[in-house]
Amino acid sequence: MVSIPGGEPLLHPQIGEIVAGLVARKKYVYLCTNAILLEKYIDQFQPSKYLSFSIHLDGPREEHDFAVCLEGVYDVAISAIKLAVARGFRVTTNTTVYNNANPESMREMFDSMMGLGVEGMMISPGYQYEKAPAQELFLRRNQTTNLFKRIVGNAKRSWRFNLSPLFVEFLKGNWNLECTPWGMPAYNLVGWQRPCYLLSEGYCETYQELLDTTDWSKYGRASGNPKCADCMVHCGYEATAVADTFGSLKAFSKVVSLTLFGPGREKLPPDDQQPGSGSGHASSGPAPEQEDELVRKRQLPVLSS
Repeated sequence: MVSIPGGEPLLHPQIGEIVAGLVARKKYVYLCTNAILLEKYIDQFQPSKYLSFSIHLDGPREEHDFAVCLEGVYDVAISAIKLAVARGFRVTTNTTVYNNANPESMREMFDSMMGLGVEGMMISPGYQYEKAPAQELFLRRNQTTNLFKRIVGNAKRSWRFNLSPLFVEFLKGNWNLECTPWGMPAYNLVGWQRPCYLLSEGYCETYQELLDTTDWSKYGRASGNPKCADCMVHCGYEATAVADTFGSLKAFSKVVSLTLFGPGREKLPPDDQQPGSGSGHASSGPAPEQEDELVRKRQLPVLSS
C-alpha cells in the first residue's frame, strides 16, 4: 500500500503518471486530497481497485470550512466525491479530530458520507506539532478517549470505517496499544523520514538504514518521550493493532467478536468538554484563477490514511 499525502498531490504535474505507474505495479494507492482540484484533474486517472481518492474532511460544512480557513471548500469536496463515485472510483475520507469537534455533528457527517457512497472513513486525533498554530486545539490522551467514545461509541452498523477494530477500541480507551513508529514509514524527496511521519529528526537513504540506525527505544509512549506522550495517531498505532490481531489469540478473538457482533451497547461519558460550533468568519470561495495558489497557501497539517 502506498499513501500519497501532501501538501496537495494534485498540484504535481506528473501525478497522473505516478499513480498509473503504481497501479500498474498492483500497489494499492490512497491519493490524499482536499478535493479542491479533483474535478479539474480527475480525467488524469482511471478507476481501479488499486486506486482510492482519500478526501480530507474535518467534519460537516461549518466545521470543515472553519478548520481550513476557507468558506465553500466543504461543498467543493462533496461535489468532487459525487463525481468520483459516479465515475466508478473508490472514495474514502480522512478526518483529523481536534478538541473542538462536536460529536453529534461528526456522527451526522458519517451518515452523510455513507449516503454519498463513500467506501470507508478514516478518523484520527491530530498530532501536536510544535510549530502548528492554535496549540490549544490539540487533544491530551484522556481528552482523546473521552471524545472518541462520544464520536464512535454505539456506532451505527451502517457506518464503514477504514480502520482496524482494535485501533477504534484503542481510541475509545478500551484496548492498550504501543506505538510502532516504523510501521507506516514516510518517504519524500529528501529520503526516509526519521523516526516517523509525525516527527522529523533526520533522513535516511534506505528503509533498512532507517530500521538499523534509529534508536527506537526513544519513541512511543512507553519511552517517556514527551513528544509521544499524547500521540494516538493511526500512523503509529494501526500497525500495532494489525500485528496484535494476528499475533495474539486474545486480540484475534476480540476482533472476530467486534466484526460479527459489534462492541455492544456502550455507556458514553458525559460531555465534559465544550465542543466548538465550528463556526467562524472565513473568506469567500476562491475564484477559478486563484485555485492552485490557494491550495498551496491554505495547507494545514493533515493526517493521511
